[in-house]
Amino acid sequence: MANNLHISYDLHSPGQNYDDVTDAIKSLGKWAKIHESFWYVKSKKSASEACDIVWAACDENDTVYVVDATNNNAAWQNLPDNVSNFIMEKWHQ
Repeated sequence: MANNLHISYDLHSPGQNYDDVTDAIKSLGKWAKIHESFWYVKSKKSASEACDIVWAACDENDTVYVVDATNNNAAWQNLPDNVSNFIMEKWHQ
């Protein structure tokens, strides 16, 4: 079964490999670009798998956040600790 993924990212200087990141997102499945850095993808990948694929195209100072709306879970890379902790604390309340 395919998952409904929402993918958000911020690319910070230096680097900003937009083509690589968007190619990674497009490789996950059927997609729609909702906003400049926010995408919907119908994918067989989990949030964690998708996050890893997109993160591989990013620089270490970028951020990635993926929500699997089908399975009610999320994965992310490089979010600030306070944001990461807030999400983990509030997700299942």
